[in-house]
Formats: sequence, C-alpha cells, structure tokens
Amino acid sequence: MTFERTEPIEWLFHDLTFKLEAGRSLALFGESGSGKTTLLNLVAGLRRPQAGKILLATGGRVLDMASAHEASRSEMRRIHMGIVFQFFNLIPTLSLRENCLLPLELKGMPGDHDQVDVRLEALGLGDRLDAYPDQLSGGEQQRVAVLRALIHSPSLVLADEPTGNLDAKNSKAVADLLWDQVEKAQASLIVATHSESLARRADKILNMNSI
Repeated sequence: MTFERTEPIEWLFHDLTFKLEAGRSLALFGESGSGKTTLLNLVAGLRRPQAGKILLATGGRVLDMASAHEASRSEMRRIHMGIVFQFFNLIPTLSLRENCLLPLELKGMPGDHDQVDVRLEALGLGDRLDAYPDQLSGGEQQRVAVLRALIHSPSLVLADEPTGNLDAKNSKAVADLLWDQVEKAQASLIVATHSESLARRADKILNMNSI
C-alpha cells in the first residue's frame, strides 16, 4: 500500500540560517504563534526538522541535532544545555532545592547545597527552599526553573518566555541571571520573547513575525 501526499507542504521556516558564537545572545522576538517555541525545540533536538542542519559545537565536538540519534541528543541536552521551558516543567515530587540540584546530579557533579541556597536567596526564595512546586506561585516557579537551567553551567541556554509570568522587579532579576551566565561562562543564549525590553538586551534579534 502506498500513500501519496497531494496537498502542498506548508513551511514554518524556509531558508532560515543563523549563527551564534560563544558568549553571545540571540532573541527570537515575535507574537504568540510565530514559531519561537518550535525553533527552540528544534535547536534543543526535541523536534526534528524536515530538512537542514542544526550544528552545535561544544567540548571539541560538533553534533547535528537534526540527524543525531536520540541518545546523543539527550546527552547534549543533559551536559551542555540549560533549558527554561515556558511552563516550568519542575518535578512535582522534589523541593525547590532538589529541583535545582537535579541537573548537577544528572551531569555527575557533586551537588553544592550552599551554592543553590545562596542563589535561591538572591531570587527572593530563601524562605521556600524546602517547598514543593505546587506550593509556589507561577512567578516563583519560573524563577526556580531559570536557576535550575543555569546551575550546571551549560554552554548553551535556551529560554522560552523566561519573564512572561514575572513582575518588573523579578523580570530584571531573571534577565540579569541569564545574561550573567553568558558573560561569566561564555555561554550562548537564545531567548524567545514578546518583550521588547528583554529582546533589546540580546546581541542579535531575529524578528519571527517577518520570517
């Protein structure tokens, strides 16, 4: 039995090319539905493109996330990436401290409780260290998700609307945290946002509305 596709293919991205060096940041700026999250998921290897390459070079290794096996893509995410998901994806059975220590454990690094506690304190969560995600507001969960993504010093940080649920004060704190990681660790940062002020902090802006 054969199946022939007769309807035209609708491309979300076509002839899209960009390069991001270590220590630099890129903002994917656009309205809801413009493809920001999809592009982040493609870079992370959580989705595969129909065509093209997504080359990530780190630790002396180059991996095409478009064609690599799942085990290789998973290893790249676990060791070299920090991902801030739009809907947090915190582990409900782990406390704030335990959620932040998890990436260190997965990377085979000893967990530093004091380091985590200090960084949670800086985000205004010092009195919630042993709380569980369902005991937090959306904004508090977002701050924990950002710290969890950065705690293992990844070389590539992908952040999907990282300040979307935060007030002005905490938005600045989270943005400072992301860009400090870029500066101190010479990491690369790709942030999806509809916030003009956040997008302007990036070295490059890719306007998703015009693709």
